[in-house]
Amino acid sequence: MSDTPEDPRRRHSAPVVDGIGKSASRAMLRAVGFTDDDFKKPQVGIASTWSNLTPCNSHIHTLAERASDGADAAGGKGVIFNTITISDGIANGTEGMKYSLVSREVIADSIETVAGCEGFDGLVAIGGCDKNMPGCLMGLARLNRPSVFVYGGTILPGEGHTDIVSVFEAVGAYTRGDLDLIEVKQIEEKAIPGPGSCGGMYTANTMASAIEALGMSLPGSSAQNAVSQAKQDDCEAAGAAVLELLERDIKPSDIMTGDAFENAITVVIALGGSTNAVLHLIAMANTVGVPLSLEDFTEIGKRVPVLADLRPSGHYMMSELVAIGGIQPLMKMLLDAGLLHGDCLTVTGRTLAENLADVAPYPEEQSIIAPLSAPLKAESHLRILYGNLAPEGAVAKITGKEGTRFTGSARVFGSEEEAQARINDGTVVAGDVVVIRYEGPKGGPGMREMLTPTSAIMGRGLGNDVALITDGRFSGGSHGFVVGHVSPEAFDGGPLALVENGDTITIDAEANTIEMAVDDGEMQRRRAAWQQPAPHYTRGVLAKYARTVSSASTGAVTDMVE
Repeated sequence: MSDTPEDPRRRHSAPVVDGIGKSASRAMLRAVGFTDDDFKKPQVGIASTWSNLTPCNSHIHTLAERASDGADAAGGKGVIFNTITISDGIANGTEGMKYSLVSREVIADSIETVAGCEGFDGLVAIGGCDKNMPGCLMGLARLNRPSVFVYGGTILPGEGHTDIVSVFEAVGAYTRGDLDLIEVKQIEEKAIPGPGSCGGMYTANTMASAIEALGMSLPGSSAQNAVSQAKQDDCEAAGAAVLELLERDIKPSDIMTGDAFENAITVVIALGGSTNAVLHLIAMANTVGVPLSLEDFTEIGKRVPVLADLRPSGHYMMSELVAIGGIQPLMKMLLDAGLLHGDCLTVTGRTLAENLADVAPYPEEQSIIAPLSAPLKAESHLRILYGNLAPEGAVAKITGKEGTRFTGSARVFGSEEEAQARINDGTVVAGDVVVIRYEGPKGGPGMREMLTPTSAIMGRGLGNDVALITDGRFSGGSHGFVVGHVSPEAFDGGPLALVENGDTITIDAEANTIEMAVDDGEMQRRRAAWQQPAPHYTRGVLAKYARTVSSASTGAVTDMVE
């Protein structure tokens, strides 16, 4: 064998398997099924997030096999490897949830590590639960080799149009006395009917849609049921698409441009997507070296309306959007209105406009996606707030159903568990602003989602009467008057650390402000008396994360590009 690859598509695999000096490498690969012909093919790594610990990912091993088949049929050699997943839905409200955002970094690190070591020429990454997706994209962006992302697909609704958030809110309704234990158990038993990611426009479906709009997955990938022929076909097509990208040397850096990120933000807003999109898109942009900040969400949000009546604030589920055509007709509508950059390159090798050229509109009788002439909300529901409580910014999801301004009295808690207990026992009452601090990227560590307390507030019927602010973050399933990502976080001495019970807090989603009615002199007195708490962890991955993570306002990344 020659030491110089004849095929320019094999620039990474050839140094691993070509030439007499790599005989031992070939011997190892023969043991896992490589033939003489396979050594001459571009190698396509298939990064699978399969695990049977969560329905979001329990089917992904079959999808990885289909992607590998697609790569093989197109003339490559697919090689499947795994990375981790965790389940927010299982861990929410526990200490284990501190590992959730950390898993995004671990996934990115592991994909980079395996592909960098083994010399894969291109990659397919398949994600299900919500941290999988930005983690996969960050890994692909770091490697910058021809790559396609595949979404594992959405779950079907449970009996009675239920989903995971229905269960969380049922618990809140039980504490209020509106449901008994048998009724909660009946919802629990039927809400999760099989494989797939949580069924509303929660973080998983939000990020899948954002990635399709970004151009890093094939058209339609974000809006397919997890268990469907369409999803199987999507995976095979993704494996084949990598070979075409290799042929044309199209890499993530060619696709993940500033304009492409604007497209992703636009689609997230139109869909009424999760606040986590702010955190993850900034992190993804940082990884590929594209400047993206909180201000970009504000500026884009001034011209992009909310059009989708999807859960958690709306009525419908992702599977129902799938049934009427997914997000492609929405994107065509936005493109025709001049709200998307049509010249952005995508993993099809064509531009976004070319991909959308023949997309048909939604059926006339549908009520899931509103027309641009009659939006559900004229501007973005994602509000970036500043003020003396958040000098570096905070992120709110305000649809307007809960109002646009809230003034209340602070009720302060030093952890999610403490707040949850006081919500359940009735201590939290109408007019309160629940403050949950020391849950930020460093302070938690890990920036836990506050789905359990927000669901308890909704379940107790306080959704319109109580606000919640935190330096942690929210599940895409959270709704109500909620503000997260408060920066700087309390652990770093941010103003959130100085709030006291009874302080008056005003959140204004029109002026985009979050203010505490405490004068500068009193704030200085409190700051002089404040002491940073001891870290919760001094060893292991959580301690390492806390030492290296950036602020939520810059994506909470562990490899911040200055």
